[in-house]
Amino acid sequence: MSDFLADAWLGQDPLPADPVPILKRWLDEAWAEGRQANPHAAALATVDPDGRPSVRMVLCNHVDVERGEFVMYTNRQSRKGRALAVHPQAAMVFYWAPQNRSARVEGDVVPTSDAASDAYFATRPLDARVGAWASAQSQPIATRAELVARIEAKAESFGVSLHEAGDAEIPRPPHWGGYTLRADRVELWVSRPARIHDRACWRREPSSRQDIARWQAERLQP
Repeated sequence: MSDFLADAWLGQDPLPADPVPILKRWLDEAWAEGRQANPHAAALATVDPDGRPSVRMVLCNHVDVERGEFVMYTNRQSRKGRALAVHPQAAMVFYWAPQNRSARVEGDVVPTSDAASDAYFATRPLDARVGAWASAQSQPIATRAELVARIEAKAESFGVSLHEAGDAEIPRPPHWGGYTLRADRVELWVSRPARIHDRACWRREPSSRQDIARWQAERLQP
């Protein structure tokens, strides 16, 4: 059970003006406690071109507290990439089980800049950078052996070996990059006894994302 004092902001009224610093603090605390693998993992929901919803786990690599933006990276030709090209809106859910906390984020999605995508790609492990070139994400492949062969062939084309220590400069594939979810709705949840949970929602008009003062808070029944 979350300590009451740690989440006193949600147990009292009025609610804070801006939810994003609280969400970021929760994420940082989950990292620091080390009781959950990948606390920056989140379920990302999109809508396919045919209107069918789909959801998958992604890693939220950066939270911009001032702007209320959430950044992830992926193959833009994947199923989620094709979905976002047609319906550039998404919803994201974080769940920190050891702390009994959850956060929901919704908003429009735009591609991150090439510079930001390049910078993040350069920090990835060698095998992940090679794999980004070799894998046609979300597309069928006959066997695992074929996938491995594709990756090894791509590594050879870059003059590197995935079986030996070392590194190399591998450029970012043109189809790989980041997406930024610009939040216009954030919901925070903290578990409480007898299922009388603390739950609150903040909304702002899409045109006012940069104006933090425009967040409108309301408490929700659990």
